[in-house]
Amino acid sequence: MRHLAFHAVVVVALSTAAHAAACEDLAKLSLPNTKISLAEVVPAGDFKMPNAPPAAPPLRNLPAFCRVAADITPAPDSDIKMEVWLPVSGWNGKFQGVGNGGWAGAISYGQLADALQAGYATASTNTGHDGEGSDASFALGHPEKVTDFAWRSVHEMTLKAKSVIAAFYDKQPARSYWNGCSTGGKQGLKEAQKFPDDYDGIVAGAPANYWTHLMAGDVWIGQATHSDPAAYIPPAKYPMIHRAAIDACDAADGLKDGLIDDPRACHFDPAVLACKEGQQDDCLTAPQIEAARKIYAGAKNPRTGEQVFPGLEPGSEPQWVVFAGSPEPPIVASYFKYLLFKDPAWDFRKLDLDKDVAAAEKFDNGLIAATDPNLKPFVAHGGKLLLWHGWEDGLIAPRNSINYFESVGKVLGAKTGDSVRLFMAPGMFHCNGGDGPNRFDAVAAVDDWVEHAKAPERIVASHRTAGQVDRTRPLCPYPQVATYSGSGSIDDAANFACSAPRKP
Repeated sequence: MRHLAFHAVVVVALSTAAHAAACEDLAKLSLPNTKISLAEVVPAGDFKMPNAPPAAPPLRNLPAFCRVAADITPAPDSDIKMEVWLPVSGWNGKFQGVGNGGWAGAISYGQLADALQAGYATASTNTGHDGEGSDASFALGHPEKVTDFAWRSVHEMTLKAKSVIAAFYDKQPARSYWNGCSTGGKQGLKEAQKFPDDYDGIVAGAPANYWTHLMAGDVWIGQATHSDPAAYIPPAKYPMIHRAAIDACDAADGLKDGLIDDPRACHFDPAVLACKEGQQDDCLTAPQIEAARKIYAGAKNPRTGEQVFPGLEPGSEPQWVVFAGSPEPPIVASYFKYLLFKDPAWDFRKLDLDKDVAAAEKFDNGLIAATDPNLKPFVAHGGKLLLWHGWEDGLIAPRNSINYFESVGKVLGAKTGDSVRLFMAPGMFHCNGGDGPNRFDAVAAVDDWVEHAKAPERIVASHRTAGQVDRTRPLCPYPQVATYSGSGSIDDAANFACSAPRKP
């Protein structure tokens, strides 16, 4: 037995050494417009993220992997950085590209770690610039960098990552998947629309795909609470508004469980919190009520009355701090400053939701936005798209995803559900967190869909408190909702079925 154990250790050591040599050889790999700057084996254990603050915790318990870093320069002003992580052992034979948030500007190390731990060879890009995700100043005077951010970096990363994978494992990945939320969701949709053969399956969460209108819609939130100082709603009042919204809407689905199943079925008016004479703290003044109503209503064209972008839903109040609580709405104001008007001193209060939105549409012309509903080429090769969105999202209005899904349905027709499905998550914030179940494995669902051609009928999501799961609930393909069977714990997904929504 000792001899066998010793033999196993020797085999593992030799295998690790062989992979280390193969990994280092990747530094010599020649790829178009690409310079590989690093190729080394990272041993199993914790990984300290490059350029992370000293107090930032490392990524824990990673398997050994070959880490490849490269610079891609498809245009004279391009400087696209990417990393490819390749499991030294236990590779599942598949590739997973992972997305970014906001204006990106950094490799998504956390997402790389998640994909690696699931057995994938994985890749991420900084989208062509280094910087904060809330800041678009990189775009000023650099149109090629805007193109890199818009679509080119992800496509280039995808092609180069597949070449690196083939060189390391001596074979192409059997399947390729995309996984992203917010900007990452938009990136996935852009891939499906512009490069339909890059991925077999795409997970697009809370996609920022209607880019120009999203930017205007979130500036609207900032205007609603900052154009008039009296309209400003202190963040300390958000929990009060949130509780009132839940109280008003919770039972609309027939089950009082602390969640708003579909906020569209509820018409919450913040006027119920109106201050009485002499009251100031636990209430809303008339200007604050009007500001809250504007947030729920969403941005509208003042000339035509047309909806520019949907409003946030009742339940989203804890996340209002991002655009309503800041002195200037981050991410979105940056778009108008550095891309559209090219004026760092531009004041978001001046945004004209008629002419400026029209100018933004003309400027973008489909460059960053990913709204094309024609997914026929993507579907033609067996591509599967899994969209999802949290109903309590306070950064990107959930109805935007419904609008895009329905536009795709008009193109694909009755067979839409065979290749494209949308899952709405009650009580979920932007990309994660919230009152409701918000953890689920969408990549596993799309992998099963691609491999077995069986569309997901439900995805079980969980909610945790203090690290412990305290509720599970199925997410259902839109427009279905999770319906309680009438018996058993309301915290157990087994007691719910997906069915048509309850009629009001």
